[in-house]
Amino acid sequence: MKKIRVGIAGASGYAGAELLRLVALHPQLELATVTSEKSAGTAVGSVFPSLAGLVSHSFQSLAPETLLADADAVFLALPHTKSLDPVAACMKAGKPVVDLSADYRLKNPAVYEQWYQTPHRHAHLLKDAVYGLPELHRDAIAKARLVASPGCYPTAAILQLAPLFAHDLVQPDTIVIDAKSGISGAGRSPALLYHFPEAHESLEPYKIGQHRHIPEIEQELNALLPGNPASNKPASMVAFTPHLVPMNRGILSTAYCRLKHPAALADLRALYRTYYKGASFVRLSDDIVPNPRYIKGSNYCDIGVYADQRAGWVVTVAAVDNLVKGAAGQAIQAMNLMLALPEDMGLTAPAAYP
Repeated sequence: MKKIRVGIAGASGYAGAELLRLVALHPQLELATVTSEKSAGTAVGSVFPSLAGLVSHSFQSLAPETLLADADAVFLALPHTKSLDPVAACMKAGKPVVDLSADYRLKNPAVYEQWYQTPHRHAHLLKDAVYGLPELHRDAIAKARLVASPGCYPTAAILQLAPLFAHDLVQPDTIVIDAKSGISGAGRSPALLYHFPEAHESLEPYKIGQHRHIPEIEQELNALLPGNPASNKPASMVAFTPHLVPMNRGILSTAYCRLKHPAALADLRALYRTYYKGASFVRLSDDIVPNPRYIKGSNYCDIGVYADQRAGWVVTVAAVDNLVKGAAGQAIQAMNLMLALPEDMGLTAPAAYP
């Protein structure tokens, strides 16, 4: 089978580096063009020595016409608010595109403007965008030309709560999510908070109740509730607190909620197994508590379901690699579906351990 040529825009960040690594190892994808404004003219192997010998390209400045001329499909790993126009150019050219920014994740342009402080210049394209979580939207992704790949925190949060929402088991407004991320989740641009003496031996909560991933978590969870979206069912709001922890990569998300009716732990775990049957990248375990070190470098999401019977809470724990299942790996998973390739192609490598 002829390889599919892909372009990657904004590839000098951490998620971009993971895209380059995974595309280089993918049996049916071939790198056509790679862009970076900061590193234009520099060989990929010089910016990322880990890719020397695997990727022979040099970074170019982003010119949509060049990117689209050389590529059959496109990944955009640009900062939030910077993908609006490139996505529109890809759609006009008829090229399948997976956007890793938040620019097309939120269905309501007013909500996007509220959280990202930028008017949505291509709001008419939001109806074409599919939220790129294959475990929830596999069939829609396979038919899509534009996929808005989820954020890393929402990937863990939505997957760990989706079965409960899909069965309308959760009491509205009792969802508390406490999530920890490795420093790479903050991006590659230097800042004082990520400086080694500041981050090492530290645990830093930030953007408490104000993180921009909150609306997509709420959007996707509430969309799972049975019945007509226009019904009188109260929409749930989540209390979300992210933290930076002194590790390179990985997310551990712990979510707490109360159920409308009591349920045995064995029944809840059976519900999760049924819901994720056939989801090759979701691993459920009763005995091993999810831990980022067990999924490092892989596209898996590990989920554990627990019950605090005394306090009356259900507790779920999810672990993902923020740069793989939380970014580049999930984007490739979606692109595989869009290109009618096996969903897991190029993504089956186990985690690096220890």
